[in-house]
Amino acid sequence: MCGPWGRHRDGYIGDPAFPLIRSMTSDTLEHDPVQVPAPRPATVPAARPGSITLARHGEPALSRKCLLTSDQYRDWWAKYELGGLLEGQTPPADLLATAQGAGVIFASTRPRAQETANAISAGREVVSDVLFIEAPLPPPHFPSWFRLPPKYWGAVARFWWHAFDHHDGQETRRQAEARAERAAQTLIARAEAGEDVLVLAHGYFNHMVGRRLKADGWSLVHNQGFRYWSQRRYERA
Repeated sequence: MCGPWGRHRDGYIGDPAFPLIRSMTSDTLEHDPVQVPAPRPATVPAARPGSITLARHGEPALSRKCLLTSDQYRDWWAKYELGGLLEGQTPPADLLATAQGAGVIFASTRPRAQETANAISAGREVVSDVLFIEAPLPPPHFPSWFRLPPKYWGAVARFWWHAFDHHDGQETRRQAEARAERAAQTLIARAEAGEDVLVLAHGYFNHMVGRRLKADGWSLVHNQGFRYWSQRRYERA
């Protein structure tokens, strides 16, 4: 099995120098619409919509240097969902600048996203919502002699989930796509009020939200891919 999770770096959740991120909903996909703070009234209409930036969290602490069976990967993923960030990371300056200029910051409720938000928000309020958690990664049931590193199990599980709707009783592809549409509309509403919006979430679900933004007429104008701490910015076409 994989090595230790690692410790949280200074300045993350639990550090008295940072206020706790306000959780807007319980950690369940069946929740009432989130009541986010309304944009500040403007004396004149917004000249242009704000931008929407989808950022991925920092590097998690849980080790990927191991070979796992499909059942072991299922347990590994459960730990990954509950784990925080690897200590000693420094958020990139451009992401800090995006956070500083954002009118509103959203974050997934998963610890790795929450700690990322704490690291870059400089004590500002963050809207924390289960709407932005990662799409599930249940692996197919393979024989116990078949072992892969977590990185490759993730690719296998994502393919099975996307192509064959293999969900093991978790969120289906159709349900995740509907959630991505709700997330996109939440972000668009804030951006169209003139605010720059930042989301701190997860690689694949950010990809799903980005597809919905493009379908609604938003263009990808800045693309750092899907690595840790990366960001992808959309603007109204």
